[in-house]
Amino acid sequence: MGLSKRPYIIHFWPIMSESLLSIKASLALKREGPGTITASIEEMALLAPSNPLQNIRLLAGRAFQLKIIGLDENHQKIFEKIFDSDSFGNFAIKIPKEKSWPTIKFLELYELLSHPGVELHLGYFLPMEITRPSKIIISDFDKTLVDTRHHTGRDVFDALTRPLQYFPTVPKSISIYKEFIEKKYHPFILSASPHFFENSIRDWLYQNKIYTAVLFLKDYRHVLSLFEGQLRPKDLKIQGLYKLNHLLDILAMTGIPDELVLMGDNFESDALIYLTLALFLSTPIEPWKLWHLIQTLESFKLSKRQDTIFLSKLFQLKNALKNFSINSTNVPKISIFIRKKGSETSLELPSFLQEVAPILTLYDGR
Repeated sequence: MGLSKRPYIIHFWPIMSESLLSIKASLALKREGPGTITASIEEMALLAPSNPLQNIRLLAGRAFQLKIIGLDENHQKIFEKIFDSDSFGNFAIKIPKEKSWPTIKFLELYELLSHPGVELHLGYFLPMEITRPSKIIISDFDKTLVDTRHHTGRDVFDALTRPLQYFPTVPKSISIYKEFIEKKYHPFILSASPHFFENSIRDWLYQNKIYTAVLFLKDYRHVLSLFEGQLRPKDLKIQGLYKLNHLLDILAMTGIPDELVLMGDNFESDALIYLTLALFLSTPIEPWKLWHLIQTLESFKLSKRQDTIFLSKLFQLKNALKNFSINSTNVPKISIFIRKKGSETSLELPSFLQEVAPILTLYDGR
């Protein structure tokens, strides 16, 4: 019997905040036939890790359609909705919670577009519930948790063809990250690695007993798209806009946290990006003012379309901050941990970030 192509889930991250069910998802097609193997998380941690080149096919993409059914603890239907992906198979879904709804315990998924007239069952998922007081930790990956290198052609070849276990881990970073997870912080990974690194990064996380981190990677297909792409060729090297944009996306999904920890490294622009977000969350600065300030930084170069998207997200976050302040007398408590590049004891920062600089801690990754 021949192999057939079937839609499968690359990732599906449902996050339930106080008023919103937010979903970040991505689908692709793969060939499937007799003998397909499934494994639990614990079993997967023992399997041979994959390398990114094995998933290079994810540079291709196509549209999908998802039916999402919300269920209560007794598997009674709460809602049923259908959503279309972009042309790459990515979904960014926001479902406002209605007051009449009971607690959503399960999400059942069907794909409708790949095989017309057939609803393909993709499984059940449990939403990540963000409750007050909410605590979030977001870490960079390359050079923060794993000491990867991408300076030479050989470095890039090794990154594509070797499992991430080939590269040295950064013990202090892993220790800090897992310590906050043990304190019930919800973990996120924000990386500039290409989206087809997802399985390799997931393998590495499982090997290091980190099972629940939500991944945000750079989808290189956006760079190649003239119409849907939110990234431009410049964003392959300049990380400021990409990372700050995804930080805003994460906070849009989780709501404004009571406590926020940000981890990165001093090899590129993580400190500038994190302090810029901290300035916006902890001071009365207006979106247009912040927008003008970051345009003076080399790490942020925005096209006209990116200007519009970025400003829109800043205004949405400002509204969320106003709602947060109604129910809380405090601003979010923010801590920033930056791995040292060498033996530096301080960072050169633009003057407008000096106000929030004291929340940053430099540490040696060894």
